[in-house]
This record gives sequence, C-alpha cells and structure tokens, in this order.
Amino acid sequence: MSLVLQPTHPAVPVSAPAVDSSAALSSSLRRYAEVRARSLALAAPLSAEDQCVQSMPDASPTKWHLAHTTWFFEAMVLVPHARDYRPFDARFFYLFNSYYEALGPRHPRAMRGLLTRPSVDEVLAYRAHVDAAMLGFMRGCGEDRQAAVLPLITLGLHHEQQHQELLLTDVLHALSCNPMLPAYQSSDVPLLRLATSPASASWLPHAERIVEIGHGDDSFAFDNETPRHRRLLPAFEIADRLVTCGEYAQFIADGGYRRPELWLSDGWAAVQGQGWQSPIYWFPAADARVQAHQLAKSGTADWYVFGLNGLQPLDPSAAVTQLSFFEASAYAEWSGARLPTEFEWEAAFDTPGMRQMDGTAWQWTRSAYDPYPGFRPLAGMAGEYNGKFMVGQLILRGSSLATPPGHARRSYRNFFPPAARWQFSGIRLARDL
Repeated sequence: MSLVLQPTHPAVPVSAPAVDSSAALSSSLRRYAEVRARSLALAAPLSAEDQCVQSMPDASPTKWHLAHTTWFFEAMVLVPHARDYRPFDARFFYLFNSYYEALGPRHPRAMRGLLTRPSVDEVLAYRAHVDAAMLGFMRGCGEDRQAAVLPLITLGLHHEQQHQELLLTDVLHALSCNPMLPAYQSSDVPLLRLATSPASASWLPHAERIVEIGHGDDSFAFDNETPRHRRLLPAFEIADRLVTCGEYAQFIADGGYRRPELWLSDGWAAVQGQGWQSPIYWFPAADARVQAHQLAKSGTADWYVFGLNGLQPLDPSAAVTQLSFFEASAYAEWSGARLPTEFEWEAAFDTPGMRQMDGTAWQWTRSAYDPYPGFRPLAGMAGEYNGKFMVGQLILRGSSLATPPGHARRSYRNFFPPAARWQFSGIRLARDL
C-alpha cells in the first residue's frame, strides 16, 4: 500500500516561546513520556472486549484512540521528518486517520467498532514501535530541526490529551449501554479529579466594557484560540458556580422535559424524537437496572447517576453533567436566566469569587463555534485541525473532571453539536443587567 503523505513540514497551529534548545528538547522528551504513559494507564482498567466497543457513531473504541494518537506522531512527525523511519504497518495509515483529507482515504468513522483486528496487543506493539522511533528521533534532532519539529510534537501531545478525555467519555457511554452498568473503576477509587460541593449560588456583576479575548502570550494554544481581539460586552451578571444535580432535579420535577415553551425548536424535537426525560446517565429508582444494583445496598434515592465509579445515588450538591446544549438552554429558560456567551465567560474567569471554572464540567455557552476576526486556517496537514469544523456547533468553556490536568486554559475553546450529551458538560447561568 502506498502512503499518501506530503514530504513537507506541516504547518503547526501553535505558538511556542523562544527558549534554550537543550532545555526545550529535554522538556519535550519528558512530556512525551508522561503523556504517552497516561493514555496506557487510562486504558489499563479495561478488558480487550471493552476496548473494541463503539457504542455510537460519535464515539470511538479505546484501542482506536490508542492507535490514532500514535498514528498522529507517525504520520505527522516520523514519515515527513525522520528519513530512516520504517512504518510499523502501512495499512494503519488508512485505519487510524481520523479526518485529514491531505493524508488520503480512511476507514469510516461509524465503522471503527468493526475493527476487531488489529488486536489490542498489536496496537500496544504499534505504540511501542512509534515511541521508540520518536524518542530516538528527538534525541538525535539537531538545533536546526528542533524549531520545526518540537512545536509539532507539542501539538501531538495536546492532541493526545484531547483523546485521553474522549477515551473516558466514550467508554463511559459504552458501559452505560450494558444492562449490568459496570464501573470503569471501583467506587473505592477516588474520581480522577474530586469536585467540591458548592455553597449557595451568587450573582457576580460586570459593567459594560471592552475586553481582550483569545490567547495572548507565547505558551501553547490551538489555532482557534487566536487571534486575540477586542470585544464590547454589555453589562451582565454571571453565577459564581455551576448548576447542581439537586437544582436540575427540580427542573425535571416541574415538568421541564414536558414543557415545549422552555425548549428551542430543535431541542424539543430531540426530546420528543429520542424520548429524553432526564440527563443521559440518570436512572429513576424504579429502573430495573437500579433495582438489580440495590439488592445488596441499603438506603433509597429518587435518582441514581451512572459515572466512572459506576451507579451511585444522586448527590444533590454535585454539578450536573452530561447535558446537551438544548437541555442547558431549557434549564436556563426555566430559571429565568440564560447561558453566558463565551466572551462573558472568558471575561469573568478571574473574577474574585468565581468557582468551578475548570476541572468540574465543560460549560455550554450561547456562542456559535465561529472563527475569531482575522482567523485563517494554516497551510499544510495540521491546518485541518480546527478551522473546517467552524459551522453548526456550540462553544463550551472550562474543563471537566476527565480533562488531563494542565491541558485546558482560560482561552480554550471546546466545541460540540448542540445535541451532544455524553460529555462531562454542565451549566453556568448568566443574566443581562
């Protein structure tokens, strides 16, 4: 099989500071090892059968995530830059390309769950092969080439961190489809990042002003976070914390999923067409799957929530997650508020008293995923990373308990279609002043 790869240095949609080359190389080597090891650690609790499942077209099997993130380094770094590199298996360029048209055809996304082969062991061997080649290439990379490849490697590591989060959200959806509702990890194991119980919500006011939006220094950023620009924000106020499960349960009890006046048209169509009655991983106490789990447990609750630690009684003080934009918008309408714009969210990030801005849940905004003024997709293979998806999606800000620590930042722009509800996405409210 011939490889459809461009033998040129791909453009890199990142910014990188000018630092001592030996220090930059040492840092890249260390980070490469850390990020690659974390992916394997996240997959470790899963069986080979778990890692092959694709529970819906929007999700991917765990072993595909492990292979695709490896393909990125092979296709983007080793083949174009390492002249003596020999691919592990030329067929993998077709199997594990995601959406890069410049790199040729690929296996259909919705059919990734049919890839029973290569096996998990073969995927792990593929990772080991590429890791050995990458580490050798990086150690032998002279200063003249580091300027071209180190920013690209940095992009690859942030790309892998994105897939680490997707690995968790995708496997959680797959496990939720199993009537046994098996846990990804034991309930005795702490969550990846513990969320704190919030106090009563407060509204923090912001006067009308012009603000700077977007990434503005020499640290890493994706291309869609730039260019930095100015926005005029009318006066608004924003909640200091996220909406809780207990508050969302009140919305359900008040007929929130039965009242069309609260919903956007497409959202109400989703409620009716897909039978939404609660967040995707909420189960009423009468559900047979809950009853099976409760045989050996004491205590009762109206709702149970399925998460990475399995099925647990609803915690009223925990932030509600796994909501679509439509559900978040309907709740905001019901509560007499609205969702913030992404510009309001970013402007409020450092406001004294703000809580749960990152590490708990991605937060839906009322902003469409559009380019910033002056944005231009970069040339080359990596230029396909973000720009071509800027239509029909909504912006989320912050980060979730599944986001790798240190991956997100104030200017980070996540994006999903409005009906997506399997992510760790929640609600922060805003109001006009």
